[in-house]
Amino acid sequence: MEEYFIIILRTLFLYVMIIFIFRIMGKREIGELSILDLVVFMMIAEMAVMAIEEPEDPIIHTVLPMGIIVLVQILFAWFSLRSKSFRELLDGKPTVIIHNGKIDDEAMKKQRYNYDDLLLQLREKDIFNLADVEFAILEPSGKLSVLQKDKKTPHSLTLPLILDGQVQTTHLDMIGKTSFWLRKELRERGFKNVQEISFCSFQNGQFYIDEKNK
Repeated sequence: MEEYFIIILRTLFLYVMIIFIFRIMGKREIGELSILDLVVFMMIAEMAVMAIEEPEDPIIHTVLPMGIIVLVQILFAWFSLRSKSFRELLDGKPTVIIHNGKIDDEAMKKQRYNYDDLLLQLREKDIFNLADVEFAILEPSGKLSVLQKDKKTPHSLTLPLILDGQVQTTHLDMIGKTSFWLRKELRERGFKNVQEISFCSFQNGQFYIDEKNK
């Protein structure tokens, strides 16, 4: 009887602790979890199960590893906010699969993403004809973001030209612009230091610029 009581107490304690851990780790939709998030969630779940199945084992043997994992996750999140390179290393980066209605076969090969995957995810969005797609971006989570063609209203894709103070030369190439052009346009708008800009995009002839908080 005592053993069952201990199991109940452990279950309730770990339930509250896991909720607390997930709150600390921040808010994300399930479909937007990174590989690192999934690994952390699986490890925590496995440790919780083992702690409940082995009531004789001291609870500290479970709490301590959980605390270490949460600490590492928080440190990684802190570094990710301050380093785009570190963030891409952990989470990956979006990949443009279709650009201006043209499929990028090389990008698909690099992501080990085939036409069956592409067609499946398009059908899930009620798109049954590739010819209807203007842009398609494979997100780090594996989700496909799609912009359909509209003959009446031309669309353009919002591509970040600056992220965390770093010029995105690949995106500049995609819109047929250069780093010199970007810096010139920014100087004309009063932005002399690119590193002080957290986000900059150019769409339909208009800039959107957000400076870093000082």
